[in-house]
Amino acid sequence: MNYKIIRLTDRPELKAQAALWFHDKWDIPVEAYTESMEQCLLRKQAVPQWYIALEEKEKGIDTLYLVTDHTSFYERYGWEFLCMVQGDGETELTRMYVHRV
Repeated sequence: MNYKIIRLTDRPELKAQAALWFHDKWDIPVEAYTESMEQCLLRKQAVPQWYIALEEKEKGIDTLYLVTDHTSFYERYGWEFLCMVQGDGETELTRMYVHRV
């Protein structure tokens, strides 16, 4: 399995695609995700912070990963809890979920 976790601040060109993906999954207005991601890109505060995790396979990207502190919410929408992870410079663990497309 080959996957890469990308900070949105490192790849801001993925903002529109990521916002649309979340909108399609949960039917929350794409503008809400876009606004949150824009706040992340301004880097004025530590939160919100957006990460995009992609698994690359022979035919392209087909698995998404999500790091969040939420519990039980994402399971309702087809995400599976994968493991606990610790971000660079973070002292606390947080939950990582996987969604197989």
